[in-house]
Amino acid sequence: MENNQIDLINNELEKWSQGDFVLGEHLFVHRFNPQCPLTSDSKNLSDPESLEEDEEIDLVESEVRGLVIITQTCDIVRRCHDRPFLEVAPLVETKAEKININDVKKAKIPQYAYIEGVADQNLVADLDRVMTVEKALILQWDRQQGCVTDEQKRLLRQAIARKRIRVAFPNDFVKLARKFQERMKDKHKKRSDEGKALRALREIRISARPSWNDDNLELMFYFIREEEQDDFNGTQWYEWQQKWLKLLPESGRFQSIEGLVISLEDMTAKEYIESDQLDLDHLSMS
Repeated sequence: MENNQIDLINNELEKWSQGDFVLGEHLFVHRFNPQCPLTSDSKNLSDPESLEEDEEIDLVESEVRGLVIITQTCDIVRRCHDRPFLEVAPLVETKAEKININDVKKAKIPQYAYIEGVADQNLVADLDRVMTVEKALILQWDRQQGCVTDEQKRLLRQAIARKRIRVAFPNDFVKLARKFQERMKDKHKKRSDEGKALRALREIRISARPSWNDDNLELMFYFIREEEQDDFNGTQWYEWQQKWLKLLPESGRFQSIEGLVISLEDMTAKEYIESDQLDLDHLSMS
């Protein structure tokens, strides 16, 4: 590759940031096991009638609405000879995925990330699928800005980071929280006071003292409400908190379970970093 082409790529890279995207007819590529295809696209490729004799394909190209760059901006702008690759995720339609874009915006579904630039088209980034491409591809792409404000950029960084750092809760805690999980998921979208209260929560965090490995634990649930939510007074929040805690009966190692409805500004930094976010859709056996 000639130096002027390298310079062209590097100059173009300086315009791109994490969250920028391209729309149109794009392909997402992933590898699969032809003997056990799991997606509709891979199953179609594995159909014996569609293959020539002795032919075997283990790469599938899926059409997607667009691609969004999830590589950190500081790595995007690095010279392409030093760092030649970018990570991209496909943009998918919320209707097709049967998800609510507001839940994605509030980071309640870790599989997806909210991209302000395509929100009006009901598209989100699917973080379960990540593909590596060479940086020279950006010369063929029409860049669209994904995030404008510092807050939008921060939320995207947090969504990508959260996807990677979610805690694997102990199995006995997962069993303990099963009824709690089912209630939260069932009531969240209901047009009831409880549903309204759940939608007013920014997140639920939990701390285990002394640690998750100890034989006797004290659990504290932090129900962190959105700052702007003032539809419920302190007494109402306390009643909801007590109702939710009843779904978490003390048993086994968990002999003390308490809760607190609190705003983010009222939490200490120590309380926040020493607690783990509870992803109700993704409580799973470790």
